[in-house]
Amino acid sequence: MNRTWVLLAHRSGARLYGQEQPGGELHRLQEIPHPEGRLKNREITSDKSGRLFDSSHTRHTVSKTPDPKEQVAIEFAQHIADVLQQGRTANRYEHLVLVADPRFLGQLRATLDPHTAKLVIGSLGKDLLEVAERDLPDHLQGVLKI
Repeated sequence: MNRTWVLLAHRSGARLYGQEQPGGELHRLQEIPHPEGRLKNREITSDKSGRLFDSSHTRHTVSKTPDPKEQVAIEFAQHIADVLQQGRTANRYEHLVLVADPRFLGQLRATLDPHTAKLVIGSLGKDLLEVAERDLPDHLQGVLKI
């Protein structure tokens, strides 16, 4: 069992690391690709907002909330939350660290079930997926005892 899981994520993918003991090395456990996160709104849906007419024959635009790109990010955050919940119920980790760009971090936190959320010992609002693995410990010092 890895004592701590570290999740690095953004809208177009995530990477999960494990740390067996405080101060130990990070080991890559899983890559979670999400190419849909790179799509533009027009690529996700070509539907335009509908139009409504009220009794005075005034037109109103019906907006969709959230926008398609935002909805794709929310769905991916839910997928990640499911992966984390499965790991928790299988006792694969005891602590969790979340690292993602601030907006996606908020979406991710909102999708975690209460039991998984209680295992979060730290979070960082930065996108570190492009950082070389050898440099991750320097970026994670404030949220993880490495």
